Amino acid sequence: MADNSEEKKHHFLHRNKDKDETPKEKDPEKELKKHKNRENLGKVTAIAAGAYALHEKHKAKKDPENASKHKVAQEIAATVAVGAGGLAFHEHHKKKEAKKELKEQGKK
Repeated sequence: MADNSEEKKHHFLHRNKDKDETPKEKDPEKELKKHKNRENLGKVTAIAAGAYALHEKHKAKKDPENASKHKVAQEIAATVAVGAGGLAFHEHHKKKEAKKELKEQGKK
């Protein structure tokens, strides 16, 4: 077997350690925009899921035959609404950090 040190085999789980890897600098303006969009998406999702939960609650009252199905859907929608609200809250704080970083750089 010949020693081919130049021809290194790569496996998808192993990264190439020969490359000079430097972390990319993040653009604060792009970060601000990204977090703002995600915050808005979280808000909209929370509102939509909350509205759907109320809709299912109403359906459970109107249709006692399938009330258990509607109650399950209501609980799932309520859980999604809470999760989306948490995401919006998290992204709001990330947006504030990005704004602070932008201000430190003197861009805005």
